[in-house]
Amino acid sequence: MRRFLIYIVSIIAVILISAIVLDVLYTLVYLQTDCRNKIVNIYNTKSKKFDVVFLGSSRANNHFVAKLFNDKGLKSFNYGMSGSRLEESALMLKLMLERNYKIKNIIVEVDLNINSNGYSEGTRARFMPFIHQSETIRNHYKDIPEFNKLYYIPFYRYINYDAKIGFREMFFSLTQKKSSDMFDYGFYALSNQGQKLAMNIEERLPKKNKAYEEIKEICKKNNINLIALTTPVCQNTTNMEYFKQVAELYPEVHNYEKAVTEDEYFSSCGHMNVKGAKKLTAIILKDFFNR
Repeated sequence: MRRFLIYIVSIIAVILISAIVLDVLYTLVYLQTDCRNKIVNIYNTKSKKFDVVFLGSSRANNHFVAKLFNDKGLKSFNYGMSGSRLEESALMLKLMLERNYKIKNIIVEVDLNINSNGYSEGTRARFMPFIHQSETIRNHYKDIPEFNKLYYIPFYRYINYDAKIGFREMFFSLTQKKSSDMFDYGFYALSNQGQKLAMNIEERLPKKNKAYEEIKEICKKNNINLIALTTPVCQNTTNMEYFKQVAELYPEVHNYEKAVTEDEYFSSCGHMNVKGAKKLTAIILKDFFNR
């Protein structure tokens, strides 16, 4: 019996030590790269200065051509992330400030993403390698139900989020393989033109959004000029009243859902192609920066 207990304890010890070693190794890899995605880029850089930072979901990532701002002398980067919610945008902003970024203006996409106060599981995963190193990330997630498991169990977060930060992503980070997230100042271009475009947003209803409120408070506290705006949808969209409701809920949000309308400028009804994105970006440059 004694030998059996020793055997069981030995197995548990080996598993625990292996988990700790793997956790440390994976984390060290993620601490050495800034080219895989926008979150590791923020965490592994310091003291950047920007005239304009873009935040939001894919409707920011695909719609704001940061290069056009840079060409006009406004140092800019598009930190929009496909699939993300405003909760992740708020955390990205807090992480930038933790890393001593200096930002003059933030343009945040506020439209379909204030339909709920939800979060993106996939985007959340990308913050997890730094949960022990970053007080900002730790405090942001300390009240979620799974926090104790993610924080205290070695290697659990890498297993739980294997698709996003597991072996494959760790290996690409180790080999410094660049991803498209970091190309073209963060802008991800959609090249094709959609056919028979249509979208129904009747089930969507704008709601007070905690993360957007947090972004506003952070910008006010840090003297950052916040420009919140809606971005275009195709002409054949059911329930365009939604965008009026956004403006009624948040009067400071600028309405640009009709700034570009023709189908030739869209890849899908909710996402413009590169031609449409350039047209929208030029309008924003002129309206807010006189460039």
